[in-house]
Amino acid sequence: MSHSSAPQKAVFWRNPQVRIWSFQILMLAAFIWLAVSMYENTLINLGTRGISSGFGFLKNEAGFRIGESSGIPLPQGGVLWFLLSLVTGLCISKFISSYQKKISGGSLNCKWLSICLFFSVALPVLTLYFFRNSIEIIHYSESSSYTLALAVGLVNTLKVTVIGCVASTFLGLLIALGRLSPNWLLSRLCRWYVELNRNLPLLLQLFFWYFIVLQQLPNVRRSINLGGWIFLNKRGLFLPALVPQGGAWAFSIAVILALAGVVVIFRRSNRLLNDTGTPGKILLPSLGLLIGLPALVWLISGQPFTLDFPVFKGFNFHGGTGLTPEFTALVVGLTIYVSAFNAEIIRSGIQAVSKGQREAARALAMKETQVMRIVILPQAMRIIVPPITSEYLAIAKNSSLAVAIGYPDFVSIGGTILNQSGQAVEIVGIWMGVYLCISLLISMGMNIYNSKVALVER
Repeated sequence: MSHSSAPQKAVFWRNPQVRIWSFQILMLAAFIWLAVSMYENTLINLGTRGISSGFGFLKNEAGFRIGESSGIPLPQGGVLWFLLSLVTGLCISKFISSYQKKISGGSLNCKWLSICLFFSVALPVLTLYFFRNSIEIIHYSESSSYTLALAVGLVNTLKVTVIGCVASTFLGLLIALGRLSPNWLLSRLCRWYVELNRNLPLLLQLFFWYFIVLQQLPNVRRSINLGGWIFLNKRGLFLPALVPQGGAWAFSIAVILALAGVVVIFRRSNRLLNDTGTPGKILLPSLGLLIGLPALVWLISGQPFTLDFPVFKGFNFHGGTGLTPEFTALVVGLTIYVSAFNAEIIRSGIQAVSKGQREAARALAMKETQVMRIVILPQAMRIIVPPITSEYLAIAKNSSLAVAIGYPDFVSIGGTILNQSGQAVEIVGIWMGVYLCISLLISMGMNIYNSKVALVER
Protein backbone atom coordinates (compact mmCIF):
# COMPACT_ATOMS: atom_id res chain seq x y z
CA MET A 1 0.00 0.00 0.00
CA SER A 2 1.24 3.43 -0.89
CA HIS A 3 1.36 5.97 1.88
CA SER A 4 0.21 9.56 1.12
CA SER A 5 3.09 11.98 1.19
CA ALA A 6 3.03 14.97 3.58
CA PRO A 7 1.91 18.27 1.99
CA GLN A 8 4.84 20.31 0.83
CA LYS A 9 5.23 23.93 1.90
CA ALA A 10 4.95 26.54 -0.80
CA VAL A 11 8.05 28.47 -1.68
CA PHE A 12 8.37 31.69 0.26
CA TRP A 13 7.75 34.03 -2.70
CA ARG A 14 4.31 32.46 -3.16
CA ASN A 15 3.32 33.24 0.44
CA PRO A 16 0.82 36.17 0.43
CA GLN A 17 2.11 37.59 3.70
CA VAL A 18 5.69 37.54 2.42
CA ARG A 19 4.66 39.34 -0.77
CA ILE A 20 2.68 41.97 1.15
CA TRP A 21 5.54 42.78 3.51
CA SER A 22 8.09 42.66 0.70
CA PHE A 23 6.16 45.23 -1.34
CA GLN A 24 5.73 47.47 1.69
CA ILE A 25 9.44 47.34 2.53
CA LEU A 26 10.41 48.03 -1.09
CA MET A 27 8.05 51.02 -1.26
CA LEU A 28 9.41 52.39 2.01
CA ALA A 29 12.98 51.96 0.85
CA ALA A 30 12.19 53.67 -2.47
CA PHE A 31 10.55 56.58 -0.63
CA ILE A 32 13.55 56.97 1.71
CA TRP A 33 15.95 56.84 -1.23
CA LEU A 34 13.94 59.49 -3.09
CA ALA A 35 13.79 61.76 -0.02
CA VAL A 36 17.53 61.43 0.65
CA SER A 37 18.34 62.08 -3.01
CA MET A 38 16.18 65.21 -3.09
CA TYR A 39 17.74 66.43 0.16
CA GLU A 40 21.31 65.93 -1.08
CA ASN A 41 20.50 67.49 -4.46
CA THR A 42 18.96 70.51 -2.75
CA LEU A 43 22.02 71.00 -0.53
CA ILE A 44 24.33 70.76 -3.55
CA ASN A 45 22.32 73.32 -5.53
CA LEU A 46 22.11 75.72 -2.58
CA GLY A 47 25.85 75.44 -1.98
CA THR A 48 26.57 76.05 -5.68
CA ARG A 49 24.57 79.29 -5.55
CA GLY A 50 26.07 80.39 -2.26
CA ILE A 51 22.78 80.15 -0.32
CA SER A 52 23.06 79.03 3.28
CA SER A 53 20.69 76.34 4.53
CA GLY A 54 19.20 75.56 7.92
CA PHE A 55 16.69 77.14 10.27
CA GLY A 56 19.08 79.40 12.14
CA PHE A 57 17.65 82.44 10.35
CA LEU A 58 14.49 82.15 12.45
CA LYS A 59 16.38 83.81 15.32
CA ASN A 60 17.08 86.94 13.27
CA GLU A 61 15.24 90.19 13.84
CA ALA A 62 12.11 90.50 11.70
CA GLY A 63 12.20 94.27 11.18
CA PHE A 64 8.70 94.55 9.71
CA ARG A 65 5.35 95.50 11.20
CA ILE A 66 2.33 93.21 11.41
CA GLY A 67 -0.97 95.04 11.15
CA GLU A 68 -2.97 92.56 13.25
CA SER A 69 -1.19 90.66 16.00
CA SER A 70 -2.31 88.92 19.16
CA GLY A 71 -0.35 88.18 22.30
CA ILE A 72 1.47 84.85 22.23
CA PRO A 73 1.34 82.91 25.53
CA LEU A 74 4.79 81.70 26.53
CA PRO A 75 4.55 78.82 29.04
CA GLN A 76 6.79 78.77 32.10
CA GLY A 77 7.50 76.04 34.63
CA GLY A 78 4.01 76.05 36.16
CA VAL A 79 2.47 74.93 32.87
CA LEU A 80 3.96 71.48 33.46
CA TRP A 81 1.80 71.15 36.57
CA PHE A 82 -1.25 72.22 34.53
CA LEU A 83 -0.53 69.61 31.85
CA LEU A 84 0.06 66.98 34.54
CA SER A 85 -3.25 67.82 36.24
CA LEU A 86 -5.03 67.78 32.87
CA VAL A 87 -3.70 64.34 31.93
CA THR A 88 -4.37 63.02 35.44
CA GLY A 89 -7.92 64.37 35.44
CA LEU A 90 -8.71 62.89 32.04
CA CYS A 91 -7.26 59.51 33.03
CA ILE A 92 -9.24 59.42 36.30
CA SER A 93 -12.44 60.46 34.49
CA LYS A 94 -11.92 57.78 31.85
CA PHE A 95 -11.32 55.11 34.49
CA ILE A 96 -14.41 56.11 36.49
CA SER A 97 -16.56 56.28 33.35
CA SER A 98 -15.43 52.87 32.08
CA TYR A 99 -15.79 51.24 35.51
CA GLN A 100 -19.28 52.59 36.15
CA LYS A 101 -20.53 51.72 32.67
CA LYS A 102 -19.16 48.21 33.12
CA ILE A 103 -20.99 47.82 36.45
CA SER A 104 -24.28 49.50 35.59
CA GLY A 105 -24.31 48.64 31.89
CA GLY A 106 -25.66 52.09 30.98
CA SER A 107 -24.81 55.75 31.08
CA LEU A 108 -23.39 57.55 34.10
CA ASN A 109 -25.73 58.99 36.67
CA CYS A 110 -25.50 62.59 37.78
CA LYS A 111 -23.28 61.88 40.78
CA TRP A 112 -20.57 60.06 38.88
CA LEU A 113 -20.85 62.47 35.94
CA SER A 114 -20.24 65.36 38.33
CA ILE A 115 -17.16 63.60 39.72
CA CYS A 116 -15.81 63.02 36.20
CA LEU A 117 -16.39 66.66 35.26
CA PHE A 118 -14.59 67.78 38.42
CA PHE A 119 -11.48 65.77 37.64
CA SER A 120 -11.44 66.59 33.90
CA VAL A 121 -12.43 70.30 34.10
CA ALA A 122 -12.25 71.77 37.58
CA LEU A 123 -8.92 70.21 38.60
CA PRO A 124 -6.94 71.59 35.60
CA VAL A 125 -8.63 74.99 35.94
CA LEU A 126 -7.81 75.21 39.65
CA THR A 127 -4.21 74.23 38.91
CA LEU A 128 -4.01 76.92 36.24
CA TYR A 129 -5.43 79.43 38.71
CA PHE A 130 -2.80 78.68 41.35
CA PHE A 131 -0.04 78.86 38.71
CA ARG A 132 -1.58 81.77 36.78
CA ASN A 133 1.67 83.71 36.86
CA SER A 134 3.46 80.94 34.99
CA ILE A 135 2.21 82.10 31.57
CA GLU A 136 3.84 85.15 30.05
CA ILE A 137 2.10 86.97 27.21
CA ILE A 138 4.59 88.16 24.57
CA HIS A 139 3.56 90.82 22.07
CA TYR A 140 5.16 91.13 18.66
CA SER A 141 7.20 94.17 17.70
CA GLU A 142 9.53 95.00 14.82
CA SER A 143 12.52 93.91 16.91
CA SER A 144 11.06 90.43 17.47
CA SER A 145 12.41 87.34 15.76
CA TYR A 146 11.13 85.58 12.68
CA THR A 147 9.91 82.77 14.94
CA LEU A 148 7.55 85.07 16.82
CA ALA A 149 6.36 86.58 13.53
CA LEU A 150 5.46 83.11 12.24
CA ALA A 151 3.73 82.36 15.55
CA VAL A 152 1.60 85.50 15.14
CA GLY A 153 0.69 84.43 11.60
CA LEU A 154 -0.23 80.95 12.83
CA VAL A 155 -2.48 82.42 15.53
CA ASN A 156 -4.21 84.60 12.93
CA THR A 157 -4.75 81.57 10.68
CA LEU A 158 -6.13 79.45 13.52
CA LYS A 159 -8.41 82.29 14.61
CA VAL A 160 -9.94 82.54 11.14
CA THR A 161 -10.19 78.75 10.84
CA VAL A 162 -12.01 78.21 14.13
CA ILE A 163 -14.45 81.08 13.62
CA GLY A 164 -15.08 80.04 10.02
CA CYS A 165 -15.79 76.40 10.96
CA VAL A 166 -18.26 77.31 13.70
CA ALA A 167 -20.02 80.10 11.79
CA SER A 168 -20.30 78.15 8.52
CA THR A 169 -21.79 75.16 10.37
CA PHE A 170 -24.57 77.17 12.04
CA LEU A 171 -25.28 79.20 8.91
CA GLY A 172 -25.30 76.04 6.79
CA LEU A 173 -27.77 74.42 9.21
CA LEU A 174 -30.13 77.40 8.92
CA ILE A 175 -29.89 77.41 5.12
CA ALA A 176 -30.49 73.65 4.98
CA LEU A 177 -33.59 73.93 7.17
CA GLY A 178 -34.75 76.84 5.00
CA ARG A 179 -34.40 74.72 1.86
CA LEU A 180 -36.51 72.00 3.47
CA SER A 181 -39.14 74.51 4.61
CA PRO A 182 -42.65 74.20 3.11
CA ASN A 183 -42.59 77.97 2.61
CA TRP A 184 -42.09 78.43 -1.15
CA LEU A 185 -40.37 81.82 -0.97
CA LEU A 186 -37.97 80.83 1.83
CA SER A 187 -37.07 77.57 0.10
CA ARG A 188 -36.32 79.34 -3.20
CA LEU A 189 -34.24 82.05 -1.52
CA CYS A 190 -32.13 79.45 0.27
CA ARG A 191 -31.74 77.51 -2.97
CA TRP A 192 -30.47 80.56 -4.84
CA TYR A 193 -28.16 81.34 -1.91
CA VAL A 194 -26.60 77.90 -2.29
CA GLU A 195 -26.38 78.00 -6.08
CA LEU A 196 -24.92 81.50 -6.17
CA ASN A 197 -22.21 80.97 -3.55
CA ARG A 198 -21.21 77.50 -4.70
CA ASN A 199 -20.60 78.68 -8.25
CA LEU A 200 -18.68 81.87 -7.50
CA PRO A 201 -14.93 81.52 -6.84
CA LEU A 202 -13.88 82.16 -3.28
CA LEU A 203 -11.23 84.68 -4.29
CA LEU A 204 -13.87 86.71 -6.15
CA GLN A 205 -16.08 86.71 -3.05
CA LEU A 206 -13.18 87.92 -0.90
CA PHE A 207 -12.58 90.78 -3.34
CA PHE A 208 -16.27 91.64 -3.23
CA TRP A 209 -16.48 91.86 0.55
CA TYR A 210 -13.19 93.72 0.91
CA PHE A 211 -13.16 96.18 -2.00
CA ILE A 212 -16.86 96.61 -2.80
CA VAL A 213 -18.41 96.48 0.67
CA LEU A 214 -15.91 97.32 3.42
CA GLN A 215 -13.77 99.82 1.53
CA GLN A 216 -16.86 101.90 0.74
CA LEU A 217 -17.42 102.71 4.42
CA PRO A 218 -16.72 106.31 5.60
CA ASN A 219 -13.26 107.38 6.76
CA VAL A 220 -12.20 107.58 10.40
CA ARG A 221 -13.39 111.14 11.03
CA ARG A 222 -16.86 110.31 9.67
CA SER A 223 -17.20 106.99 11.49
CA ILE A 224 -20.64 105.50 11.95
CA ASN A 225 -21.47 105.92 15.65
CA LEU A 226 -23.50 103.07 17.14
CA GLY A 227 -24.61 103.98 20.64
CA GLY A 228 -21.55 106.05 21.46
CA TRP A 229 -19.30 103.06 22.15
CA ILE A 230 -19.20 101.19 18.81
CA PHE A 231 -17.66 102.85 15.75
CA LEU A 232 -17.58 101.58 12.18
CA ASN A 233 -15.37 102.93 9.39
CA LYS A 234 -13.16 101.68 6.57
CA ARG A 235 -10.40 100.87 9.07
CA GLY A 236 -12.63 98.39 10.87
CA LEU A 237 -15.14 97.94 13.67
CA PHE A 238 -14.03 99.36 17.05
CA LEU A 239 -15.58 97.83 20.17
CA PRO A 240 -15.09 98.13 23.95
CA ALA A 241 -12.55 95.69 25.35
CA LEU A 242 -12.78 93.63 28.52
CA VAL A 243 -9.79 94.30 30.76
CA PRO A 244 -9.29 91.54 33.38
CA GLN A 245 -8.93 92.56 37.01
CA GLY A 246 -7.98 90.66 40.16
CA GLY A 247 -11.15 88.54 40.29
CA ALA A 248 -11.07 87.52 36.62
CA TRP A 249 -9.63 84.06 37.33
CA ALA A 250 -12.24 83.22 39.96
CA PHE A 251 -15.02 84.48 37.69
CA SER A 252 -13.73 82.39 34.77
CA ILE A 253 -13.57 79.28 36.95
CA ALA A 254 -17.14 79.94 38.10
CA VAL A 255 -18.33 80.17 34.48
CA ILE A 256 -16.59 76.90 33.57
CA LEU A 257 -18.07 75.13 36.58
CA ALA A 258 -21.51 76.52 35.72
CA LEU A 259 -21.21 75.16 32.18
CA ALA A 260 -20.16 71.79 33.57
CA GLY A 261 -23.22 71.88 35.83
CA VAL A 262 -25.45 72.57 32.83
CA VAL A 263 -24.03 69.45 31.17
CA VAL A 264 -25.00 67.46 34.27
CA ILE A 265 -28.52 68.92 34.15
CA PHE A 266 -28.93 67.97 30.49
CA ARG A 267 -27.68 64.43 31.12
CA ARG A 268 -30.08 64.06 34.03
CA SER A 269 -32.98 65.30 31.90
CA ASN A 270 -32.18 62.81 29.14
CA ARG A 271 -31.88 59.99 31.66
CA LEU A 272 -35.30 60.83 33.13
CA LEU A 273 -36.74 61.00 29.61
CA ASN A 274 -35.44 57.52 28.83
CA ASP A 275 -36.58 56.04 32.16
CA THR A 276 -39.96 57.72 32.70
CA GLY A 277 -40.82 59.34 29.38
CA THR A 278 -40.93 62.79 31.02
CA PRO A 279 -37.90 65.07 30.70
CA GLY A 280 -36.55 66.86 33.74
CA LYS A 281 -36.48 70.62 34.12
CA ILE A 282 -33.69 72.22 32.14
CA LEU A 283 -34.34 75.90 31.49
CA LEU A 284 -34.73 77.35 34.99
CA PRO A 285 -31.98 75.28 36.71
CA SER A 286 -29.55 76.00 33.87
CA LEU A 287 -30.25 79.74 33.88
CA GLY A 288 -30.02 79.82 37.67
CA LEU A 289 -26.66 78.08 37.61
CA LEU A 290 -25.26 80.10 34.70
CA ILE A 291 -26.31 83.41 36.25
CA GLY A 292 -26.23 82.69 39.96
CA LEU A 293 -22.78 81.13 40.39
CA PRO A 294 -20.84 83.78 38.38
CA ALA A 295 -22.87 86.55 40.06
CA LEU A 296 -22.01 85.15 43.49
CA VAL A 297 -18.31 85.03 42.63
CA TRP A 298 -18.59 88.58 41.26
CA LEU A 299 -19.96 89.81 44.60
CA ILE A 300 -17.32 87.98 46.64
CA SER A 301 -14.18 88.65 44.58
CA GLY A 302 -15.11 92.09 43.27
CA GLN A 303 -15.44 93.33 39.72
CA PRO A 304 -13.55 90.83 37.49
CA PHE A 305 -13.52 92.94 34.32
CA THR A 306 -13.65 96.59 33.31
CA LEU A 307 -14.58 98.06 29.94
CA ASP A 308 -12.01 99.96 27.90
CA PHE A 309 -13.92 102.14 25.42
CA PRO A 310 -12.43 103.25 22.08
CA VAL A 311 -11.71 106.99 21.95
CA PHE A 312 -10.86 109.01 18.84
CA LYS A 313 -7.51 110.76 19.28
CA GLY A 314 -5.47 112.30 16.52
CA PHE A 315 -5.96 110.27 13.35
CA ASN A 316 -7.36 107.01 14.75
CA PHE A 317 -9.20 105.37 17.62
CA HIS A 318 -7.26 104.36 20.73
CA GLY A 319 -8.29 101.88 23.37
CA GLY A 320 -10.86 99.14 23.13
CA THR A 321 -10.54 96.42 20.52
CA GLY A 322 -11.23 96.29 16.83
CA LEU A 323 -11.93 94.04 13.88
CA THR A 324 -9.89 94.99 10.84
CA PRO A 325 -11.60 95.00 7.42
CA GLU A 326 -9.15 92.34 6.19
CA PHE A 327 -10.10 89.97 8.99
CA THR A 328 -13.81 90.70 8.56
CA ALA A 329 -13.72 90.18 4.78
CA LEU A 330 -11.83 86.90 5.13
CA VAL A 331 -14.13 85.49 7.83
CA VAL A 332 -17.33 86.59 6.06
CA GLY A 333 -16.13 85.33 2.68
CA LEU A 334 -15.05 81.93 4.00
CA THR A 335 -18.19 81.54 6.11
CA ILE A 336 -20.63 82.34 3.30
CA TYR A 337 -18.74 80.28 0.72
CA VAL A 338 -18.37 77.15 2.84
CA SER A 339 -21.86 77.46 4.39
CA ALA A 340 -23.36 76.85 0.95
CA PHE A 341 -21.57 73.48 0.74
CA ASN A 342 -22.41 72.68 4.37
CA ALA A 343 -26.07 73.44 3.70
CA GLU A 344 -26.22 70.83 0.94
CA ILE A 345 -24.41 68.28 3.10
CA ILE A 346 -26.78 68.84 6.01
CA ARG A 347 -29.85 68.83 3.76
CA SER A 348 -28.83 65.54 2.16
CA GLY A 349 -28.15 64.05 5.59
CA ILE A 350 -31.60 65.07 6.86
CA GLN A 351 -33.33 63.72 3.77
CA ALA A 352 -31.40 60.44 4.07
CA VAL A 353 -33.16 59.67 7.36
CA SER A 354 -36.06 57.29 6.84
CA LYS A 355 -39.44 58.96 6.47
CA GLY A 356 -40.86 56.50 8.96
CA GLN A 357 -38.72 58.03 11.72
CA ARG A 358 -40.46 61.38 11.31
CA GLU A 359 -43.90 59.77 11.14
CA ALA A 360 -43.22 57.71 14.27
CA ALA A 361 -42.12 60.81 16.15
CA ARG A 362 -45.25 62.68 15.09
CA ALA A 363 -47.35 59.72 16.21
CA LEU A 364 -45.89 60.27 19.68
CA ALA A 365 -47.27 63.85 19.61
CA MET A 366 -43.82 65.40 19.41
CA LYS A 367 -43.48 68.95 18.14
CA GLU A 368 -41.68 69.63 14.87
CA THR A 369 -38.75 71.19 16.71
CA GLN A 370 -38.50 68.12 18.93
CA VAL A 371 -38.71 65.82 15.92
CA MET A 372 -35.82 67.62 14.25
CA ARG A 373 -33.69 68.00 17.41
CA ILE A 374 -34.26 64.60 19.04
CA VAL A 375 -34.99 62.21 16.15
CA ILE A 376 -33.80 63.52 12.78
CA LEU A 377 -30.56 65.43 13.44
CA PRO A 378 -28.90 62.77 15.67
CA GLN A 379 -29.41 60.19 12.92
CA ALA A 380 -28.37 62.59 10.17
CA MET A 381 -25.10 63.36 11.97
CA ARG A 382 -23.81 59.89 11.08
CA ILE A 383 -24.08 60.88 7.43
CA ILE A 384 -23.12 64.54 7.78
CA VAL A 385 -19.86 64.30 9.75
CA PRO A 386 -17.57 62.60 7.16
CA PRO A 387 -18.22 65.01 4.23
CA ILE A 388 -18.36 68.09 6.44
CA THR A 389 -14.86 67.25 7.66
CA SER A 390 -13.62 67.97 4.15
CA GLU A 391 -15.21 71.43 4.31
CA TYR A 392 -13.44 72.19 7.60
CA LEU A 393 -10.17 71.19 5.96
CA ALA A 394 -11.03 73.46 3.04
CA ILE A 395 -11.49 76.41 5.41
CA ALA A 396 -8.06 75.83 6.93
CA LYS A 397 -6.37 75.61 3.53
CA ASN A 398 -8.38 78.34 1.78
CA SER A 399 -7.50 80.78 4.55
CA SER A 400 -4.16 81.14 2.75
CA LEU A 401 -6.02 83.31 0.20
CA ALA A 402 -5.82 86.05 2.83
CA VAL A 403 -2.65 87.26 1.15
CA ALA A 404 -4.83 88.62 -1.68
CA ILE A 405 -6.56 91.13 0.62
CA GLY A 406 -3.62 91.90 2.91
CA TYR A 407 -4.58 89.89 5.99
CA PRO A 408 -1.38 88.84 7.84
CA ASP A 409 -1.95 85.11 8.01
CA PHE A 410 0.69 82.38 8.19
CA VAL A 411 1.36 82.31 4.44
CA SER A 412 1.50 86.10 4.11
CA ILE A 413 4.01 86.53 6.94
CA GLY A 414 6.02 83.56 5.70
CA GLY A 415 6.19 85.17 2.25
CA THR A 416 7.56 88.37 3.77
CA ILE A 417 10.23 86.40 5.63
CA LEU A 418 11.07 84.50 2.44
CA ASN A 419 11.62 87.75 0.55
CA GLN A 420 13.87 89.13 3.29
CA SER A 421 15.94 86.03 4.06
CA GLY A 422 15.86 84.14 0.78
CA GLN A 423 15.36 80.83 2.64
CA ALA A 424 12.77 79.52 0.18
CA VAL A 425 13.20 75.80 0.88
CA GLU A 426 12.92 76.20 4.65
CA ILE A 427 9.87 78.50 4.46
CA VAL A 428 8.03 76.22 2.06
CA GLY A 429 8.86 73.27 4.31
CA ILE A 430 7.46 75.13 7.32
CA TRP A 431 4.29 75.95 5.37
CA MET A 432 3.80 72.33 4.37
CA GLY A 433 4.48 70.98 7.86
CA VAL A 434 2.18 73.44 9.64
CA TYR A 435 -0.76 72.99 7.27
CA LEU A 436 -0.27 69.23 7.40
CA CYS A 437 -0.45 69.33 11.22
CA ILE A 438 -3.57 71.55 11.15
CA SER A 439 -5.30 69.19 8.70
CA LEU A 440 -4.35 66.10 10.71
CA LEU A 441 -5.63 67.68 13.94
CA ILE A 442 -8.96 68.59 12.32
CA SER A 443 -9.29 65.10 10.85
CA MET A 444 -8.41 63.44 14.15
CA GLY A 445 -10.93 65.53 16.08
CA MET A 446 -13.72 64.89 13.57
CA ASN A 447 -12.90 61.17 13.44
CA ILE A 448 -13.18 60.97 17.22
CA TYR A 449 -16.54 62.77 17.10
CA ASN A 450 -17.67 60.54 14.23
CA SER A 451 -16.89 57.45 16.27
CA LYS A 452 -19.04 58.83 19.09
CA VAL A 453 -22.11 59.40 16.88
CA ALA A 454 -21.64 56.32 14.70
CA LEU A 455 -24.21 53.55 14.94
CA VAL A 456 -22.83 50.70 17.07
CA GLU A 457 -24.14 47.32 15.98
CA ARG A 458 -24.88 44.66 18.55
